[in-house]
Amino acid sequence: MAGASRAFAEALRRAHLRVTRQRLAVLEALSGRGEAVTAQDLHHELRRVPGSPGLATIYRTLSQLAVAGQIDTFRIDGEQAFRLCGPDHHHHLVCESCGAVQEVESDEVEAWVARIARRRKFKVTGHRADIFGLCASCG
Repeated sequence: MAGASRAFAEALRRAHLRVTRQRLAVLEALSGRGEAVTAQDLHHELRRVPGSPGLATIYRTLSQLAVAGQIDTFRIDGEQAFRLCGPDHHHHLVCESCGAVQEVESDEVEAWVARIARRRKFKVTGHRADIFGLCASCG
């Protein structure tokens, strides 16, 4: 098993998911991408590979990986899109044109959330901040 596959297998185990060929194929296909991808697009790319997972398996796998916190989800043009992001807490800048996603370190957002919650006497149990617009290439 190659280094990336080994890391993906360990991530699946930590998320209490069985390590399967299909899950590894989906994680490997998401690895290193700068943009979020839909299940349909991923299926279109993977179908050229012998033994690749079918569309229903890709949908199910993406959903399981998202619930387990192994991938992030985005709503782009009304469709659910997925991206493999870093493990640390972060937020996103999402291009509505090309689907490019940039991870944003959480420091500034965390300070903003704390300030708003404090002012409103609100106890935060979680949050997600994705900022949508156009990237430098599309803007």
